[in-house]
Amino acid sequence: MSAIGDTVLTLPVACALRARFPEAFIGWAVEEKSSAMVVGHPCVDQVFTLPRGWFLSLKKCKSLRDELRAHRFTVSIDCQGNTKSSLACWLSGARHRIGCRGQYGTELSTYLNNILVTPERPHLTDRCVELLAPIGLTNPEIDWQLPGNEGVEHAAARLLADLPLQGQFAIINPGATWESKLWEMDRFAAVARYLGERRGLKSLVVWGSNRELDFANQIVSAADGHAVLAPRTSLQELVAVLRQGTIFISSDTGPLHMSVAVGTPSIGLYGATRPADCGPYGSPHAGIQVRYESGSRNERRKADNSAMREISVERVCCECDHVLDASLCKVA
Repeated sequence: MSAIGDTVLTLPVACALRARFPEAFIGWAVEEKSSAMVVGHPCVDQVFTLPRGWFLSLKKCKSLRDELRAHRFTVSIDCQGNTKSSLACWLSGARHRIGCRGQYGTELSTYLNNILVTPERPHLTDRCVELLAPIGLTNPEIDWQLPGNEGVEHAAARLLADLPLQGQFAIINPGATWESKLWEMDRFAAVARYLGERRGLKSLVVWGSNRELDFANQIVSAADGHAVLAPRTSLQELVAVLRQGTIFISSDTGPLHMSVAVGTPSIGLYGATRPADCGPYGSPHAGIQVRYESGSRNERRKADNSAMREISVERVCCECDHVLDASLCKVA
């Protein structure tokens, strides 16, 4: 796995494997930028961290092969379904290499994998756990167990204590890796004002890159005192912060799925991707989409954010009320 969100969405595979095979050795190959979502996971024995572009280097492929084959894996599971992920499975030397057939088995994956499953459900998490059927696992309980540690939790608590949040708070994440996934910053600010005025919730605006910091500052400046800028955090610190939120609002990006995984009620905004494929999993979470930006993955990645602009502030505020009320009913 390479993307942070995709990595989080596939964690239930490790949880299901550990529950069914408690004595098995479970390894996970993941690119470096997403490794924090797996390192320390209670269901994973060893994480094989791959540098960006590893598959383009014969030397790095040989190194990965040697590292994986030292563990004599018997089964590999290709959750991503492309050449890169299936190559890692093939290099492992596993005799049984499970992957997807059909539209979810792309590029060379159907040649490098030798046990092919046709997923019945579109969501990435469901598709991935369906890959466990050949080893006798059907409809396992969906669990995430996103890793954390006491030191990081304490650091996040100190971070939050220094901010003017006053009790419960919302979290807004304005960034995204694709331009076509971005919602307008003035609309996020309007949602922050609504949550502050109607629900008594200040909004903590989180960010990762310098560009996202600029987005966050725009939101805080336009929110009339109802939004607070988060300090820089590591991915693990962000996970700990997300655990404390009352509601989380974001486009389709890694922190959205991290928020769902830790149980914070979450709302995802969708334009260039579909909630049915990669939306917030389960309830009380919600995915909002007015129009889908059709086309190939590359075309959708390069598109503008016109589909996202069709999502109104009113629609998001209404969904916030529904999600907050549903989570309150669940607690009661």
